[in-house]
Amino acid sequence: MNTCGEMKSLLKFHIITSMVNVLLYVCLLLTLPLGVFPLRTLPSDPCDPANEPDPRNLRPDQITVLINGYSESRIPLLQTIAATYSASALVSSVLVLWGNPSTSSQTLAHLAHNLSLSSFGPATISLVRQPSSSLNDRFLPRSSIGTQAVLICDDDVEVDPKSFDFAFRIWRSNPDNLIGFFVRSHDLDLSARKWIYTVHPDKYSIVLTKFMILKSQYLFEYSCKGGSNMSEMRKIVDQMQNCEDILMNFVVADHANKGPILVGAERVRDWGDARNDDNDDGKLRLKDEEGKSVRAVGLSSRRAEHRRRRGECIREFHKLLGRMPLRYSYGKVLNSVGEQGLCMKGGKLVFCDQYQ
Repeated sequence: MNTCGEMKSLLKFHIITSMVNVLLYVCLLLTLPLGVFPLRTLPSDPCDPANEPDPRNLRPDQITVLINGYSESRIPLLQTIAATYSASALVSSVLVLWGNPSTSSQTLAHLAHNLSLSSFGPATISLVRQPSSSLNDRFLPRSSIGTQAVLICDDDVEVDPKSFDFAFRIWRSNPDNLIGFFVRSHDLDLSARKWIYTVHPDKYSIVLTKFMILKSQYLFEYSCKGGSNMSEMRKIVDQMQNCEDILMNFVVADHANKGPILVGAERVRDWGDARNDDNDDGKLRLKDEEGKSVRAVGLSSRRAEHRRRRGECIREFHKLLGRMPLRYSYGKVLNSVGEQGLCMKGGKLVFCDQYQ
């Protein structure tokens, strides 16, 4: 009887121990967002010369997507955007760069799990917790990038697959240039005798990081090279909490002596644009169906402080660099060539080749 009782006690002990181990393992999974699901991490020193990739060893036919994430309220949209990119045969991998240090480990573990389940194509989706909240970190070189091109994009911009494919094809024909859907411009205010940040209807010199395709080599140029002047310019980005996109445009233009290329898109939804408005059912729409309110909050009249600060960035970058590298580009590259001639059909003036 004693032997039987001892065996029962020992069996009970093993069962309890196993249950405790399982519970501990589950708790560990919930508290460790990095390493539980597919994930890329930075080397101890991203700027170690040994980590600079040889372009000849990088794939030219695919692209790595780097999505900047920060707002927890945008997580559902972020997951949709990441899944859309991962479904493309042109995408090698998708890295979600999370830059909000206040986000809990449990939230990130849940996000990492959902992202890993959202990958419907061959491209994996990984969550990377950024080393800091610095906007400079979105341009850190990463050993996991195995492609010649990278796409820098935001977590609130949806791009249709056809437009994405077309933009990448344009980059492959112009690998030294920045390619994008959203552009702005620098200019010289002669009356004030200073550089400003603005919009021109007929030219542009700055591609925004809402959607920016560039050579992966430029990540190393931005983060690791340029000496003390480049270090000071990165500090300005941290001080302003802005302008990392402008600085990348400085880096690329100075390196390539070329302006960016604006690509036309069929459908791009910018949920972060201030011209969006919440209606009663919670869905986003333009303020006025006739466009009046849209013009009232357009870039020329809205967010004046934002434009002033970005103009200050341009002036400081110019002062530190000692020259103005930004180059103007003109026009937009379109995905199709249509008829330019107009014909009168049925009492309406239409493009001749569009009338059935």
